[in-house]
Amino acid sequence: MFHFKQFSVSHDRCAMKVGTDGVLLGAWAAAEDKRSVLDIGTGTGLIALMMAQRCPYAKVWGIDIDADAVEQARENCDRSPWADRITILESDFCHPFAIQGYQFDAIVSNPPFFKEQVHAPDQQRELARRQDALPLPLLMKNAAPMLTEGGTFSIILPLASVNDAVGEAAINGLFLTRRCDVITTEGKAPKRAMLEFSNHIRPAILSSITIYNEKHLYTPEFIELTRDFYYNM
Repeated sequence: MFHFKQFSVSHDRCAMKVGTDGVLLGAWAAAEDKRSVLDIGTGTGLIALMMAQRCPYAKVWGIDIDADAVEQARENCDRSPWADRITILESDFCHPFAIQGYQFDAIVSNPPFFKEQVHAPDQQRELARRQDALPLPLLMKNAAPMLTEGGTFSIILPLASVNDAVGEAAINGLFLTRRCDVITTEGKAPKRAMLEFSNHIRPAILSSITIYNEKHLYTPEFIELTRDFYYNM
């Protein structure tokens, strides 16, 4: 079990474990004035829980295609202080009938990111990490009409997928409003980027964040971003 300041997350039955990507996105995604939030591919429910903590008046929905992940996410959310505001559904976002017609002020996703065949230890983990389980074109196509006017859609992707994501978003009427490149260790090149899209056009804000310094200690910028969640921050 992984313990945060206000909640705990079990992940023994989930293909994708609690990781830095999810924590980064949950702390970085726009939260101000959000009343409805959708977490696509919720897994353990981590990002849904983080958004519930950051959006005190929001109803939060998490969906996942994997039944074991859904069961564990429900348990994690039911133990949290926000159990009455979080709903976890077993649903395939490629065919999102369970939430068809709903709109959200914020949509967040830490999506599958490997385009090629991967050799994961088991089929569940392979499904969770292969992009063909939730391809970018379909992700953007289905997310766009689910955003309220001026809503935000935030994702984290490998740097190599950024241009594809921006292009697919534009095809569906979504425009890049923020981008934060993620550098794992000081002095290294970024390997991930967090992207925020909106159906309102405005100048994109570009930034970067480094997780570790050369001594493999958390940087001040990472500490500042995650201080509401991690202990000893």
